[in-house]
Amino acid sequence: MPSGQRAQWKGFLKFGEVSCGVALYTAASTSERITFNTINKATGNRVNRIFVDSETEDPVPKEAQTKGFEIENGQYIIIDPEEVSAAIPESNKTLEIEAFIPCSDVDDVYFDKPYYLTPDKMGGDAFAALRDAMKKSMVAAIARTVLFRRMRTVLIRPHGKGLIASTLNYDYEVRSSEKAFEEMPKLKIQGEMLDLAKHIISTKKGEFDPATFDDRYEAALADLVKAKLEGKSLPKPKKVQVSKPNDLLAALRESAGMMKAATDKPKRTAANANTGAGRQRAARGAAVKSATSKAAPQRKAS
Repeated sequence: MPSGQRAQWKGFLKFGEVSCGVALYTAASTSERITFNTINKATGNRVNRIFVDSETEDPVPKEAQTKGFEIENGQYIIIDPEEVSAAIPESNKTLEIEAFIPCSDVDDVYFDKPYYLTPDKMGGDAFAALRDAMKKSMVAAIARTVLFRRMRTVLIRPHGKGLIASTLNYDYEVRSSEKAFEEMPKLKIQGEMLDLAKHIISTKKGEFDPATFDDRYEAALADLVKAKLEGKSLPKPKKVQVSKPNDLLAALRESAGMMKAATDKPKRTAANANTGAGRQRAARGAAVKSATSKAAPQRKAS
């Protein structure tokens, strides 16, 4: 069990006639993001959310609220929460593997949320056998089970010492790429313009290291909170200039020259992923903590 984490789901992983106890842990979390409350400007107090009737505008208490499905404009079928609960498939707490497929078979648009899949103490041998066999065969597993009150399809892949299970979007949930790109003009780039673009790509090749990607939005929010507490104002960001078609070739030539100059300089070694992420969180937390300690009498807004 990962230290400090609570399992989101516990059950069994079954392949063939072999099964072992497993647990799912959240692999990605937004809990460390800066959040804001809605505040009444006049009083400085936090605002509470109240549901009101769309016609009478009278407040509707929680016990008087129910579910409804709109069949036409303003006409609803009333569905009680108990009826919704009764319609949810029963969970047998088993991730049953239905097939093993090549890892590249699933398009990225179907990926939903990742979870670390770990064994319990009694199922370590069976879990390790499946993990190692999948690694050597270079395959992923498709499994189905009820997760969080929904029947979910899950893609399971070897990941470090364990497995990673990613819930998948259903086909009806994924929008057509043809519709997304239907208004794009049919352009074929060639000649010098294509050669320059390829040159820029070749000079910028590297490896994926998440530690090198800073969350600029979170850092900007931390700076904003600190500046507000200190009574300062932040500089306005510069506007991004979009390349015009007539200037595109000149911009590519300039970029190619800049890339060539950059390759002549020694490259900085990327930081360790965990170290970089921890450093970013520590710096952000220290900035806000420092600001709040200087303005303790003020109302906290995050």
